[in-house]
Amino acid sequence: MASASTEKISDKARRRAEKYGRKRMAAMRGETVPLTVPGWFRFILRTLAILVLLLVFVPLHYAYRIFAYGSPFPMLFLRYTARVAGARVKIIGTPLKRDVFFISNHLSWIDILASAGASGTAFVAKQELSEVPVIGWLCSLNRTVFVKRENRMGVAEQINALKEALQDNWSVTVFPEGTVTDGHSLLPFKSSMLSVLEPPPAGVLVQPVMLDYGSVAEEIGWVGDETGLHNAMRVLARKGTFQLRINYLEPFSPADYRGRKAIAAKAREEIEAALETALGKPLRDFAHTVEAIRYIAPEDAFPLE
Repeated sequence: MASASTEKISDKARRRAEKYGRKRMAAMRGETVPLTVPGWFRFILRTLAILVLLLVFVPLHYAYRIFAYGSPFPMLFLRYTARVAGARVKIIGTPLKRDVFFISNHLSWIDILASAGASGTAFVAKQELSEVPVIGWLCSLNRTVFVKRENRMGVAEQINALKEALQDNWSVTVFPEGTVTDGHSLLPFKSSMLSVLEPPPAGVLVQPVMLDYGSVAEEIGWVGDETGLHNAMRVLARKGTFQLRINYLEPFSPADYRGRKAIAAKAREEIEAALETALGKPLRDFAHTVEAIRYIAPEDAFPLE
């Protein structure tokens, strides 16, 4: 009897996995995945909850700015918005509070909400994120520096904006892969945004950060040809919650490394080791070509296990 019950559960789990895999593959190809009726209900409910948070925290933020600088309300707002989206954040390790340059892997727009909610950090993020309704504006509240991957002539201007964010927020996070991945891969780190560390500002440390979405990483990830709006709707419509582990790894002094490329290599090495430990297996090649960062996916790479 127990064996038959176990087989039923296994069959149900297998059917769910197959259905989920088809939907995810369709989203990656840029196809619209229709929401179910319960999905629409969850999406609308979560969207209304975010609007309530806006109505509470945004006036508090601007009122606070009348009397003092460094409002805590964007941090609180982004923290609770991540929670409304379904993220249950667990912090592992100790994030430095100031004079720190966080270097992190990147899977989703939720990374910014959760990481800012955990540490109050400012960000460097891709320009496309600023075009996602509501989400882009939320990120701008926390001094996110949006960059165009193809705008090589604007690097100096972006570095200056990064320096200002570091001075104002005490901490800045960069995603040096230049795009989002699937939680099972790690792209080469682009070091151009680390130019602010050449030479390193006095007293500033680098702290690698590994984001781990566990078993839902591929479902949450914003990869392939899926639009930001479609991904946001899909994530907000999903059933239940998920755990996001933010692993703050051992900080190091950028002054101990010769230039931004060496700093990027050291951070990537630490993040790769932590991600492989979390997965319990080696990383795989990223299965999606990203022309903007000149990454060509291997022909034998495939996103599904």
